[in-house]
This record gives sequence, structure tokens and C-alpha cells, in this order.
Amino acid sequence: MNVGISHIAFSIPKLYLDVENFSKYRQIDAEKLKKGLGIYKMAFLDHHQDTATLAANALLDLVQTNQLDPRTLDRIYLSTESGLDSSKPTATYAVQMVEKQLESQFGERCFKHTDVVDMTFACIGGVDVSQNTLDYVRVNQKSKAVVIASDYAKYALNSPGEYTQGAGAVAMLVETEPKLISFNSEIGIGFKSEHDFFKPRRFYSKAKINGKAYDEDILQVFRDDPVFDGQFSNNCYQDRIREAYFNLKDKLKLKSTEPLFNRWRSIIFHLPYAFHGKRIFTEIYGIETKPQKQFSFEDLKALGKSNEYREFVNDKITAGQKASSEIGNLYSASIFMALISDIFYKQEKLNVGDQLGFIAYGSGSKSKVFQGKLTASFLTEINKTNLKQKLDYRKAISFATYKDLHQKTKSTSVLQPKNEFALEKIETTHTDQLGARFYTYQT
Repeated sequence: MNVGISHIAFSIPKLYLDVENFSKYRQIDAEKLKKGLGIYKMAFLDHHQDTATLAANALLDLVQTNQLDPRTLDRIYLSTESGLDSSKPTATYAVQMVEKQLESQFGERCFKHTDVVDMTFACIGGVDVSQNTLDYVRVNQKSKAVVIASDYAKYALNSPGEYTQGAGAVAMLVETEPKLISFNSEIGIGFKSEHDFFKPRRFYSKAKINGKAYDEDILQVFRDDPVFDGQFSNNCYQDRIREAYFNLKDKLKLKSTEPLFNRWRSIIFHLPYAFHGKRIFTEIYGIETKPQKQFSFEDLKALGKSNEYREFVNDKITAGQKASSEIGNLYSASIFMALISDIFYKQEKLNVGDQLGFIAYGSGSKSKVFQGKLTASFLTEINKTNLKQKLDYRKAISFATYKDLHQKTKSTSVLQPKNEFALEKIETTHTDQLGARFYTYQT
């Protein structure tokens, strides 16, 4: 019995900061960001948007575009590292929004018997949720389930990660006899606990918080932007994907002389920035094609510039990068956006039965490498996403507006919400509801 993804939908902010604009104010060479990292635009949340609205927009699109009956969905599992609460799952907000919007068609509480939860493991959490759900459907073959990955990548102003910001959500229907892509159960894994990128609670004395009195002498404050070491994180990414890749190759019992990637028509990466996948994969490519050679850092740089590797990248990787160049980092949703991008921009070169390889990574740190096979209606399903229209239907913002949104000093939306969910208010008065978030759907 085949199990996989039948339908896929996504949501991104309608605002973006152009890298030319960003580079002007940060005194960075824009061409280096574009040609070196593949960064052209960074999607950024408007005042009324958050992780929950992105997830809800993607879920509603998935349900309505594919005429799904929400009462038939057994579970909706969400992955995010941009959670809104340390207890109440972001998924509950997203599902509640969509449930209310579908009420006139399906009655009250159409998700009453649906299992809902969040899962977190940095950028690989979306893969964890999807594989957990695939296993669930393998056991419960009449079930239909939804996987959502929703995140926004926010970095401190003037930090080295600032130009890799982005935001978005992807929602997918998992079922038997999938229409888009099927997955087998073999997974290569590489894991090691590291502090390459994390979002700890920061500690401040109460005297530093605007003079306001608190019971505690020291306050714990959560921030959206991470603590990270970019080069160390790159090393962890490279080490974990190597471990996971060859772990999968061992599980498939392939000969050492048979490169696993030769089985793959495309390679789908988690992309912290658009060109990261092709830059980080040189080591595995070198080991597979020249197994007798020991590669130094300089050797890998030279290999990455070689004609043979460039041809390899153009054939298997380039199409999956294109959406990332226009959106930025989506954390847990990044690898699924790369899947949409690869099929959309390479569709005339793909065929039913083609096998795709997936290279997933999450800081902390873990990699999973696995395979999927395109099924009969993959072109129909990918074209339903309206990828190009959604990328084109966005507004560029000024650098001043970007800073206002980043620092949360802007109290109104840049674009009034239209045909989307919007954060209406966060409770600040009633102590028994302090911090509760309330949303509406704006037509």
C-alpha cells in the first residue's frame, strides 16, 4: 500500500524586502548575496500576521482548493520553531481559525474529533511530523491526516543571519494511494546534540525592564531571534547529512561504488538560504564519485566550481532553489517549499515514477535522508499551488518599514488583510486571559 502526499498548499506573507534595498542600508554588496547565496527577496510578516495565521491560511487553502471534508481528517499535526506559547500549541490557534471559517458549510466544531498537536526540532521538525503521520496512515489505512510546517526566520538587526530571514507555511494531506508523491519507510538518520543554533530564554534583572515591578528578581524573556554560530552550524549540517546519507545507503544495501544520488531525479534540501544545499553537498558528491580521495576544504571549494559539479547541480538541485531565492528561510517549511519549487520549475523534465531524494537538517542537531516517488497526478497537484502567482502578488517594503515591523514599533498593518486570517488582539487586561490571542478572517 502506497502512502504519501496527495495535496499541498502554502502561505507566505504579502510583504518582502528586496535584497538591493537591504544591501544599500547595510552597506553590503548585493551581487555577493545574489550570486553567492542566491538571496533576492526576504518575505516578512505584516503587523497582523504570525505563525498561526500562516498555518491557518495554508490549511484553509488546502481544504478549499481540494474540496476536503474537514470532518474526515483524523489528525492535524503542526511543526514550528516559532511557537506562540510554551504550553498552548500553535496548531490549536490555526485549527480554531479554520474551523470557524468552515462553520457555515460544515457546522460547528468540524474538527471536534481531530487530533491536534505541535512538534518541534528546529528546521527538521516538519520532516519529523510528516514521517510520524506517514507511519500513522500506514497503520490506519483509511485515515486522512494533515501535516503543517509553519515558521518565520527572524534574526537580530545587523546580525550575520539578517539577510537570510523569511516566513511561510506549507500544509499537506497525507493518505494512501497519494496523488503527488509516495514515500517508503527507509530513513537515514544522523544525530548529535549540539548548540549550533537555539532559542533559549534570556535572563534580565527587573531593574532593566522599564523600571516595572515584578515578583522575581530575574526575569526570563523569550526572543524570536536565535543564538547561533553560522560556521559551526554549517559544519553540523555537513556532518549530520553525511551521517544520514550513508546510513540510508547502508540500509538500502547499495554497493560502495553505486552513488545513492544516481537514483534521484532531483535532490530536495532544507535551505537556510537558496544556494546552501548545493554548497554543502560537495563533500558527499566527492566521496561518492572519488571514494579513494581525501578532501580538504580547498578541494571541496574547487570541486564546487568544477564543470562536472555545476552540471550535476543544474540537473538535480537548481529548480528546488528558486522559491527560496524569492522567500528566504522558512525553517521547518523550507524543505517542503523546495519540493514545490523543484516540481513547479522542472515539471517538463519530470515523469511519473521519478524518485526524489530529500536532505533534511535541524539544528540541535539532526539530519534525515529519505526518498519519495512521483505519482500519477503530481503535475496537477503542484500547479494547484499557484506558486508563481503568489510570488508575484506581493509588495516590496522600504527599509524603514522593515525596521518598524522587525522592532514591533508599527501598530498598524502595511497592507490591510484581505482574504486571509489576521491577529485581532492579544489580551492585556484580564489576568485569567493574559496573553491569549484572538483572530478574525478578513474578506
